[in-house]
Amino acid sequence: MRTTFFDYGEIMDENTEFFLFGIPWDYLTSIALPNSAIAPDKIREVTKDLALTTELGQIIPEFKVADIGNVPIEQTEINKNIEAIQDFIHKALEVNKNAIAIMIGGDHFCSYPVIKAIGDSLESKEKFGVLIFDSHLDLYEEWDKGKFSHATISHRVMDLEYISNKNLFIVGTRDIDIPELEIASNENVAYLNAYLLYEMGLEAYAKRIIDFFEQTGVKNLYISIDIDALDPSIAPGTGFAIPGGFTYRELWILLKTILARFTPMGFDVVEVAPNLDLKNNITCNTAAKLIVEIISFINNKKKK
Repeated sequence: MRTTFFDYGEIMDENTEFFLFGIPWDYLTSIALPNSAIAPDKIREVTKDLALTTELGQIIPEFKVADIGNVPIEQTEINKNIEAIQDFIHKALEVNKNAIAIMIGGDHFCSYPVIKAIGDSLESKEKFGVLIFDSHLDLYEEWDKGKFSHATISHRVMDLEYISNKNLFIVGTRDIDIPELEIASNENVAYLNAYLLYEMGLEAYAKRIIDFFEQTGVKNLYISIDIDALDPSIAPGTGFAIPGGFTYRELWILLKTILARFTPMGFDVVEVAPNLDLKNNITCNTAAKLIVEIISFINNKKKK
């Protein structure tokens, strides 16, 4: 019997509110150092040692979550994997179209087929937006192996017919390359640098994110969290450790505030590299806590 996230069941049904799955794929990472393909199973494993209530006092085993396993991946078969990921999600949504997707990566490119599958399934695409927390813009047109890379994820999302500079926002940036800066400027891509949190204050920073989406009529969000949005002193187990990121509490408050205003269609945590983590599993623990706390924010809103 496989280890599941917080020992949740493996079968979805009409009562499932969240379906969690892993994408053990890091072929499109541009350096050999991290091993994020093992993150889905490692993050599940560490939940065996975490307490069973959230910070808001909710009982974790009571959440209606199904951990439906990992998408079958063939590391070097890019197009085949993209199709497999989308098919996996479509089949889950056929069981319960209202269930919220939770993906554990894998490198950040794993988010692209998930966002596409969810976006394609929506009837009201004009109300859909994508919020990415990341230290990088990931806006290259091509990188390393071509147009599909963890460094091109934001650009590929922008290529979707229902995503534009009006409903994509990248937050927490602090390591932007010259070509990406040019693309962001030329295409007016919205992003919010991490340092501005300290100039604006946390409340105003959250308001900037909320205002961006509300001004264009977005009501439904997909949220993608690259673990390097957090400062590497908090989450060292990642391939590109960039100083100056959010604290865990800052990100916790941002997510809690944002999710009080929008309906989530899905979310993910990517780029965790357990092979680079400390022996106490701090990065994996942080990823697991983020996931279950987000579930609690959503569940708390439903109760209200």
